Amino acid sequence: MAQAGEKPLYQPAPAWVKPAPAVDAAKLTGDAPVLLLFDNQQRLEDGRVWSYVESAARAASTEALGSIGTIQLQWQPSQGDLIVHRAEIIRGAEHIDLIKGGNPLTVLRREQGMEQRILDGRLTATMPVEGLRVGDVLHIAFSVTRRDPTLKGDMQAFAPLMFAPARVGFARVRLSWPAKSDLRWKSYVDGLTARPVVENGYNTLDVALPLPKQPDMPADAPTRFAKLPIVEASSFADWAAVSKVMAPLYATAGLITPGSPLAAEVARIRAAESDPLRRAALALQLVQEKVRYLLMGMDTGNYVPQSPTKTWEARYGDCKAKTLLLLAVLHELGIEAEPVLANSKLGDMVPTRLPGAAAFDHVFVRATVNGETLWLDGTGAGARLADIHDTPGLGYVLPVRASGAEPMRIDLRAPARPDIAVAMNYDQSAGIGLPAAFDATVTLKGPLAEMTRLAKAQGSKDDLDKLARSLIGSYEKNVKVVSQDISFDDAAGTARVAITGVAYPNWERENERWRLSLDRVVGAIDFSPDRARTAWKDIPVRTDGPSYIAISARLRLPRGAAGFVIDGTKADKATLGGNAIDRSVGQDGDWITVNDVAINTGAEIAAADIPAEKRRLSAAKANLPRAVAPADYPSSWEEIAAARRERRLEPILAIYARDIAARPDEREGYINRAWFLAKIYDRKAAIADLDKALALEPDAETYLKRGSLHAALGDDDKALADAVEANKLDPSDDGALMRLAYGRAERGEKDAAYDLVQERIDQGGKNRAAYMAAKADLQMRLGDKDGAIETMDSAIALKPGDADLLNSRCWLKGVGNVGMDSALKDCTRAIELADGASQALDSRAMVYFRMGRLDDALADLDAALAIDPDLVASLYMRGVIRRRAGKTKEGDADLAAARLLSPRIDRDYSRYGIVP
Repeated sequence: MAQAGEKPLYQPAPAWVKPAPAVDAAKLTGDAPVLLLFDNQQRLEDGRVWSYVESAARAASTEALGSIGTIQLQWQPSQGDLIVHRAEIIRGAEHIDLIKGGNPLTVLRREQGMEQRILDGRLTATMPVEGLRVGDVLHIAFSVTRRDPTLKGDMQAFAPLMFAPARVGFARVRLSWPAKSDLRWKSYVDGLTARPVVENGYNTLDVALPLPKQPDMPADAPTRFAKLPIVEASSFADWAAVSKVMAPLYATAGLITPGSPLAAEVARIRAAESDPLRRAALALQLVQEKVRYLLMGMDTGNYVPQSPTKTWEARYGDCKAKTLLLLAVLHELGIEAEPVLANSKLGDMVPTRLPGAAAFDHVFVRATVNGETLWLDGTGAGARLADIHDTPGLGYVLPVRASGAEPMRIDLRAPARPDIAVAMNYDQSAGIGLPAAFDATVTLKGPLAEMTRLAKAQGSKDDLDKLARSLIGSYEKNVKVVSQDISFDDAAGTARVAITGVAYPNWERENERWRLSLDRVVGAIDFSPDRARTAWKDIPVRTDGPSYIAISARLRLPRGAAGFVIDGTKADKATLGGNAIDRSVGQDGDWITVNDVAINTGAEIAAADIPAEKRRLSAAKANLPRAVAPADYPSSWEEIAAARRERRLEPILAIYARDIAARPDEREGYINRAWFLAKIYDRKAAIADLDKALALEPDAETYLKRGSLHAALGDDDKALADAVEANKLDPSDDGALMRLAYGRAERGEKDAAYDLVQERIDQGGKNRAAYMAAKADLQMRLGDKDGAIETMDSAIALKPGDADLLNSRCWLKGVGNVGMDSALKDCTRAIELADGASQALDSRAMVYFRMGRLDDALADLDAALAIDPDLVASLYMRGVIRRRAGKTKEGDADLAAARLLSPRIDRDYSRYGIVP
């Protein structure tokens, strides 16, 4: 009989193994499955589980050689043996023995899970398969035996199952145990019809694989509805038997030696507090913070915890060790407490499982103080007195008692403190069209706080910047983080991340008013369970909890907030998608404050309640709070001019400067400031920043940005040079090609401009019509009116109902002063089809202008500017028309605005014979 050891044994397969069909590699065809054989046979007898595995895999490709070309077999030497029965290459009719006459497997003693803080004592026997070729079959057979003395003779085993459409030549799972034993088995899947039969005095369950494909389940179904893809066996009579066998492992009498360092810790807690609840909190804090986590599975450590003395001396331990330590301390303090076994992922399924210790992967403490149940987990982090009543979302747990126990469900409670608390301030006093100086504080508790502590201790500045961006990015997408500072409050068990930067609030124009959503919680709730299938109609919805998030956001408005209002729901308390929402929105002077709390207890939502829940969430999303600017809010150029006069741009520029100073050798800071400088019409300063960015690292996009600024300032040579460089760096970029084509056109290089665009037209594809419209625009600029209209006709023939193409043809006819009647039809049709009609209204105004219908033109320009107040073409043409109508002051104001937005606009329109 093989003895437990640290080297593989080489023996024939045991007699009880039923041989699998032989693999005939000579008859294999190219469409044969990669896995030709998988046979898992387990025998449970006399407290030992013997697991036999045989596999044959075909090296169908060079990639497959990489995946199967190294044999790796793991076992736990303290509990049994690794026995290798066969390892061979099958090549046609040839069988090449890989283990003949030697001990070819090398035993690795490196702990595979140290990165995950796991030390389990498993060994790995490994062997690279030399000479394996494409087309060969690697055939392996081995056994692993396991006897766990902790279980006092009881046994447990499971085997994974395989399902269609998996392809395999032959596969099965076979379990056997003495017919006289009380061992039980269970499967959780559909379509497993096999039943045990008695063979040679053993109950034998033979399951042919693959089984039928399992029915789909909603992704948000509670885990108890899942089809656990295993068949398992256990000799435990019931859950009480599992509870009893574990009880001696957690007996605490005499574990803390009087006068020991650990006893001193107990005395310290006893002296500090008389209230048992406070004592429990201090005991939990002691175990969480003074003992680091390390899974110990050595020897019988899969179930046996190390002693509290050893844990305290080593200052590390796994859930078992931390639980025993916490129990010992609590009992010394006179607090009633017991261990409970848990499953960290499948706790909801525990009552339906076959009783066995293998149903659990975690253990922690259930304490009772003043008649209240407390769930105390030593492997957690940052728990304080305020959190003592929090509950883990682990479903059912099994109390460990000498008298035995049945699984009990954890009744969930909302967390007492936020897991994440965010406080944000936006100073948008410079104007709603401009960035906002931004600062935020993110406060984290529990495991999140400990992860942050670890990040600060080990991370670089770049790592911490990324952490800050990640934290704030969950609640504010449009923000550039410039600085971060991380601090800790040990008394509260929290981490505090202070962030400064620039935010870009997303004001949107709707019904001629600028509006900003103030919601950061409700809109992000996704509650869309699908229960349309008959088989799903009664399945409740699992929610993600317990969790608690609190967000406070303050927004400073410009112009003293004159005329600004808040619409939507300002105060709300409702349960939406399983989240208890508490919101308040208020305005005090020029500040709007929004406070949001979202608490999820993890409670399920019954299937019958899904429709009402969806309706409530939909109604809440339809009435989210928004800040609304006054109807007469100034246009962007007026806003910027006022901000300049009142020096309200300086704080924003200071933040950009601070970002560049912190990272002078990184191009991002220069690009960000260049964007802002261009936005406030300081184009020369923006070009200077882009010069620096390009000196650090040239790229096509930055060349195009700089080129557009050169073009706006009328420097066509520099604009063309940048377009050439951008096109060199990225010849596939449409923006670079079009900029290059227009640059050639400005220099009168007609053929070169046409050729660039024609090449893309000739390539075809979905963008062909758009390239044709670009060519038509070039033709019109270069004086070929007939060619331009002909090209547009061909483009529209490709996409007859395209609003953009109809608008382009209308515009070209307008500036070319040709085909006015048909131009009006094109524009009107484009207005009807377009999602946003400002461009088409501007084009139709041009047509009306050419027709001498100035009142109609003015009406369309007013309408276009009501939709888009920064539409430079409409501003310019309105200025022209107003001057011609004798409204010189108003016309000059429009023209000045247009020239600010586009300094070369007079030059552009003069080519069509239009001058103020």
